[in-house]
Amino acid sequence: MASYPEVVIVGIGQLPVREHWDVSLRELAGRALRSARKDAADLQPQAIYIGSMLAASASHQANLGALVCEVAGLAGQAEGVTAEAAEASGAAALYLAWQAIRSGMVDVAAVVGVEKVTDVVGAGQELNLLGASLDADYEASEGLTPTGQAALLLQRYLYENQFPREVLQGFPIIAHNNAVNNPNAMFGRALTGKTYNQSAAVAAPLNAFDLAAHADGAAALILTRADLVPKDLPHKPVKLLSSSLIAGRLAVHDRRDPLFFEAAAVSVGQACLKANVPLANIDFFEYSDNSTLHALLSLEAAGFAPRGQAWKLATDGSLTLTGSLPVATMGGHMGRGFPLGASGVYQAVEACLQLRGEAGGNQITHPRYGMIQSLAGTCAAAVTHILAG
Repeated sequence: MASYPEVVIVGIGQLPVREHWDVSLRELAGRALRSARKDAADLQPQAIYIGSMLAASASHQANLGALVCEVAGLAGQAEGVTAEAAEASGAAALYLAWQAIRSGMVDVAAVVGVEKVTDVVGAGQELNLLGASLDADYEASEGLTPTGQAALLLQRYLYENQFPREVLQGFPIIAHNNAVNNPNAMFGRALTGKTYNQSAAVAAPLNAFDLAAHADGAAALILTRADLVPKDLPHKPVKLLSSSLIAGRLAVHDRRDPLFFEAAAVSVGQACLKANVPLANIDFFEYSDNSTLHALLSLEAAGFAPRGQAWKLATDGSLTLTGSLPVATMGGHMGRGFPLGASGVYQAVEACLQLRGEAGGNQITHPRYGMIQSLAGTCAAAVTHILAG
């Protein structure tokens, strides 16, 4: 059997998730990468992998590999390439970096997730651009949006499983409550059931709190082999044990079951197998809570809940910071804010904070293994990583 080097994350950097009207796309990326390199004892990457969903369409900037290498002062010295997987682009970039180091082709790699949603003027234009994560010929062309699709599927989920709609408030409440102690989160107030229930429907049965708010942001990681960790690194490295990217069926009508995230299920199974870590050993799960529907179906696809039963986990305390499976430990997409293609890199940064024991008021007790998962659209693709302290 082939032997592969152990891949570790030695540097992390992130900017607050906000509306960064006064900061350009390139500067967002540059700030995050400089922060990560400083955290990694200034290791210089040989390759930079960038994840962004809207850079080419909203910011009119393709060729991010050249842009970010130049901003990082590495023009002519490093490889630079962009990964494209809609909202999971940052997670796909991390997958490429893991592969590059594991293969022996790269010793030090950087991953940058960057998004500038505020470069889009007008809600109508934003909806058109976000529709690119759907099937352009059969879904987006008919006026369907990611929010509308999630609403239709949640309505079907409620119909098939027959439980009180109000219990779903647990998912956004957990996310927003965890975001209170995250200085980089967009939302800093706890959410109550009363406030949730008073929120108007955006696309019934989804209300405003059932949807992650899109925002600007950038986060970065520095990865290397375990034998190349700098002696003066001021913190323990985090092991990236495995990574799995699975592309599923793009259009929901082509899927065997619209209420089962097949790509996510296969991705989790592969990640656990590669890492040799059973699902029962996962101490926390940074899932892709683009919406409440995504949270429900992600838990079921991963195997943390039986089909049609994930809603129960939002009511019994299992998903809180002191529960059996903490989720969205720094607020998730709903509480931190959702920087689209950059979100997978934020998830990795937040998982590293947990495994380094640096999550502050959101620190869970003695975590060994964390799982992070990013979904493209309504799980047309899924990227899962398993990390260890």
